Amino acid sequence: MNELIRIGVDLAKNVFQVHGVDRRERPAWCKRLPRERWLRAVAETAPPGCEIGMESCGGAHHWARQLQARGFRVKLIAPQFVKPYVKSNKNDANDAEAICEAMSRPCMRFVSVKSVEQQDIQSAHRIRAGLVEQRTAKANQIRGLVAEYGLVAPKELLSLRRAIPRWLEDADNGLSDRFRHLLDGLWRDIRALDDRVAELDADIGAIAQSDPDAVRLQQLRGVGPMIATALLAAVGDARQFANGRQLSASLGLTPRQHSSGGKERLLGISKRGDAYLRSLLVHGARAMLRTAKGKEDRLSRWICRLAERSHPNVACVALANKTARMAWAMLRNGTDYQPDLAAA
Repeated sequence: MNELIRIGVDLAKNVFQVHGVDRRERPAWCKRLPRERWLRAVAETAPPGCEIGMESCGGAHHWARQLQARGFRVKLIAPQFVKPYVKSNKNDANDAEAICEAMSRPCMRFVSVKSVEQQDIQSAHRIRAGLVEQRTAKANQIRGLVAEYGLVAPKELLSLRRAIPRWLEDADNGLSDRFRHLLDGLWRDIRALDDRVAELDADIGAIAQSDPDAVRLQQLRGVGPMIATALLAAVGDARQFANGRQLSASLGLTPRQHSSGGKERLLGISKRGDAYLRSLLVHGARAMLRTAKGKEDRLSRWICRLAERSHPNVACVALANKTARMAWAMLRNGTDYQPDLAAA
């Protein structure tokens, strides 16, 4: 077998398809390998320093760390950048070949490999987001059920928490004993979810206090423990981005383009990338906008002027974009927040 220079791997749960090419770009190793043997087969077949590419999907970061520990250079590619290289019908062999071809392009964009610490922080955020979603669904279920008994539930969750005990204690509101028992169970579910969310909030807060980069990021306006740790989990090494605009573009905070014939046409934000982190940045910007009135720093004056001549939501997204760029500069250079440069 000729010496391999590049291998594309199509990941799966139990079957891994590999496609390797030699120095003449000819297929030299195309094989289907089981999960328990594929890593050993790659280590025995590929020379040290060989490039190995995979789609950035479930389990990719784990396998990337395993391959890096064995001396291979690993490149992760977003699935949407691999799809144009799939020839004919979609199958595992064609997918592995497409990955191998995509990673050879000189202008291809790659995803940095996440560390175990990054994935730990990301897992905490994902679990918390799932619990908040469950709590919202539980609250909406309660609203729908009590409406059948003639009770109108308040919109805010805090007000709903106050209303449920009153409904359970009021003997004249028309609720039957059976439904009171069911409602009490739903009330216990909400309190259990509140406790789990509070526990994860404490864990995320502890991470934000112990990590130097997270402490530095919290100097930014509208950035607290949630946004700081989410940025660390998503970005990690800021050197993977050439500038701050690349980071904000990866989060979907830059305008989409529909330009042709030399006519530039900018649309709304692209909404690509991490929707969870993008929503956190926008909500943080909204909180900062509410407190900016009356302050005399350059950033506050800039965002207030922008909110006066455009919609407040537009101003919030613009501030979230600026926050992402400033976060990149602070992570990239290891510097503190500089208010005089915030609205330069």
